[in-house]
Amino acid sequence: MNIVWFKKDLRIEDNEALVQASRQGISIMPLYILEPELWHQPDMSHRHYIFLQDCIVELNQSLSMLGQRLIIKVGNAVDVLNDIHQKHCVRALWSHQETGNYWTYKRDQAVKKWCFSNNILWHEPRQNGVIRGLKNRNGWAKLWDRQMTKKPFEPPFFLNLVDEESDRFPSPAEINLKTSDISQQQIGGRSQGIKLLNSFLYERGENYTKEMSSPVSAFESCSRISAHLTFGTLSLREVFQACERRHKEINLMPKSQQGQWARALRSFSGRLHWHCHFIQKLEDEPRIEFKNMHAMYDGLRENNFNQDYFRAWKVGKTGYPMVDACIRALIATGWINFRMRAMLMSFASYHLWLHWRKPALHLAKLFTDYEPGIHYSQVQMQSGTTGINAIRIYNPIKQSIDQDPNGVFIRQWIPELRHIDQAFIHTPWMAPLKISDYPMPIVDEKAARKTAADKIYSVRKDKEIYTKLSQKIIHKHGSRKTGLPSTLNKRIHSQVQKKLFE
Repeated sequence: MNIVWFKKDLRIEDNEALVQASRQGISIMPLYILEPELWHQPDMSHRHYIFLQDCIVELNQSLSMLGQRLIIKVGNAVDVLNDIHQKHCVRALWSHQETGNYWTYKRDQAVKKWCFSNNILWHEPRQNGVIRGLKNRNGWAKLWDRQMTKKPFEPPFFLNLVDEESDRFPSPAEINLKTSDISQQQIGGRSQGIKLLNSFLYERGENYTKEMSSPVSAFESCSRISAHLTFGTLSLREVFQACERRHKEINLMPKSQQGQWARALRSFSGRLHWHCHFIQKLEDEPRIEFKNMHAMYDGLRENNFNQDYFRAWKVGKTGYPMVDACIRALIATGWINFRMRAMLMSFASYHLWLHWRKPALHLAKLFTDYEPGIHYSQVQMQSGTTGINAIRIYNPIKQSIDQDPNGVFIRQWIPELRHIDQAFIHTPWMAPLKISDYPMPIVDEKAARKTAADKIYSVRKDKEIYTKLSQKIIHKHGSRKTGLPSTLNKRIHSQVQKKLFE
C-alpha cells in the first residue's frame, strides 16, 4: 500500500502526488494528519483552523466519489505513519514539497529519517514554481514558466477502498485553540476557490490594477483566492492557466469591448510569479523566519521593544486612522490588501521601531491566507532588513488621503470617527473638539519617520562590508529578470532615499 499525505494541497485536481501514487497499481491511502503541536505554534490560529475544516470536508467528499474517503489521523506525524505501517506495510509515501514554517521543516526532517530507517521511499513532487535545493536564482523565471505551462494532472477515475478507521476531526477547543475575533470568516473548500477565481476573471477583476491598492475597493476588486492557494484547494498552475485562457478570450474581443481587462490580467499574472518568488526565499533560507536577512541589521531594534506601542498597534489604537482601520478590518475579516499590509508592517517597524518578529507573528495569526514564505520575506522587506530592497517608510497620513480620500473605509471600521468633520478624518487630533474615545497619535509621524530613516541609513554607511553582504543576498534571492546588476553597489545605496515618504 502507498500513502498519499495531503498537506497544503487539499484537492484532487492537479495533484501530482495523488495521481502518481495511483499509477503504481496498488492501493493507496489518502491521509491527512492533524498535528496538535503544529496548531500550538505562535503563528497558527483559530481562523486558519476553521478554513482548514471547510477544506477537509470538501476533500473528503471528492475522494469519496472516487471510492476512497479521506483517512484522518490525529497526532504526531511519525507516530501516525509508524502505526499505519505496522498495520498495512507501507511501500511508499507520496506528498508534495511543502515550504511551511520552521516547525513543519523540522517535522519533515523527522519523517524523512523515519522513511529511511523503514526503507520507505518518500516521493515529493513539486506543486508550484518553488524549487528545492536551488543554489541561486539563475534561470529561475524560465523554470517557473516551464512548470506553470505543463498540463495539469487529471484526478484518477477510481481508488480501491483501504480498510482503515479515521479519527474524529477535533474541534478547535479540543486542541486548545483560542477563539478569534473574526466576524466575517472566509469559507474554505475548493468550490469556494473556483467560485472566487471565476468571478474575479469574468466579473470583478476588470479594475484590479487601479483598485487593488485602496482598501475601499480592494475587497471586491482583488481575487481573494490567496487562502485557497495557501491551503491548496486551487493549484497555482490551474490559476495561472485560467488567467492565460481568459487573456486570450479578451484579445479576441473587439477593442471596444476589452475595457481594462488585459491590463488587469497582466497585473494579476505578475503577482502569481511573485507568489513563488517570495516563497523561494524561505525555501532557500529557513532562518529568515527568525533572523534578519542582512546581518548588519542585527541588534538594531531587538533590545528596545516598546510593549505599549505593540499593544496599541495590535488592537488598532495608534491614533492614526488608516493604520487602526486596517488592523481592525483585518481582525474582523482575516484579510487586507497588499499595500495596507505593507503599511501596517512599515508603521510597526519604522514609526514604532518594533523588531519585526512579534508583529510578524501577530499578523500571521490574523491573515487567513498566511503563507510563511511570502509572509516573512515581505515582513523583512517592509522592515528594511533584506539589504537588497528599497527602504519604504509608508506615511500613514499620506496613505489615508491617497487610498481613502473620503474616509469611507475609516468610518466603516472606526465608529469613534464616524461623525467627525470630513476635514479632520485623516488627522482627527487636529479637530477643534477632542474625540474622547479615540486616542491621540502615540508617536509624532514626521519625527518618528526621520529617526527611523537615520537609523537605517547609519547601518549602510560602511559601504564596503554592507555591499559585500548584500551581493551574497542578491545572488541567492534576487530577481533575475535582467540578470545580476552590474552596478550593484550603486543600486544598493541609491535605494535608501527612494521610497521614504510613500
